[in-house]
Parts: sequence; C-alpha cells; structure tokens
Amino acid sequence: METPKVFESEYRFCLILWENEPVNSTKLARLCNEKLGWSRTTTYTVIRRLSDRGIVKNENAVVTSLVSKDEVQAAEIDELVEKTFGGSMPAFIAAFTKRKKLSGEEVAEIRRMLDRYESEDDTRN
Repeated sequence: METPKVFESEYRFCLILWENEPVNSTKLARLCNEKLGWSRTTTYTVIRRLSDRGIVKNENAVVTSLVSKDEVQAAEIDELVEKTFGGSMPAFIAAFTKRKKLSGEEVAEIRRMLDRYESEDDTRN
C-alpha cells in the first residue's frame, strides 16, 4: 500500500500526534492551539481529513496514527527524488552535497548506512 500524501500543515499536526499518541482529541486540540495557533475546529477538521485518507484513526475521541513518521518521510523523499531528479538517487546526493557541506562525522555515518544497506542487500540475494 502506498503511503498517503501528507501536506506541510498536516505534517506539523502529525509531529504533535506522533509525540503524544494515543491522545484524546480534546487534548490534541489544546496542543495544536499551543504549538500551531490552531482553533479547536481547525484541529477537528484536520483530524477528519486525515482520518478520511487513512492517515489517522479517531475512535472514541482517541486519536492515533495509522502511518508512521518514517513512512511519511520516506514517501516525501521518494516523491522529491522522482519528481526533481528523475528517480536518480546519485543525482539527488550530488545536488545535496553541492549545497551543504558535510562534516567528517556525517560522511562517516552515510558510509556506515551504505555499508549496512549493501550487507542487507547481499543477504536478500
């Protein structure tokens, strides 16, 4: 199943939900008011919209996520790489590293991730 699209303001809402779930919808509305400046009705509208799209569940006034933060972030990266770089991860990384200086520690962490990916890929084949 493909991860549903989560738009910017919905993502900020989801960050609050992921941090507090499961959470009573009244408390969630209060948190959204404090952190996002949203009215209670705006929060309830977003809950309903995300519920209709299968991103959250609102059952007995308790809101929980049906999609994880990692899934949403991965879907965003996939969309960005596909739309902007023609699906080429090397082109994405080249563009990224031209604009942002990576520390030696960041480069080492990326190497470790790639090494783990390669070893996991070897065990799958």
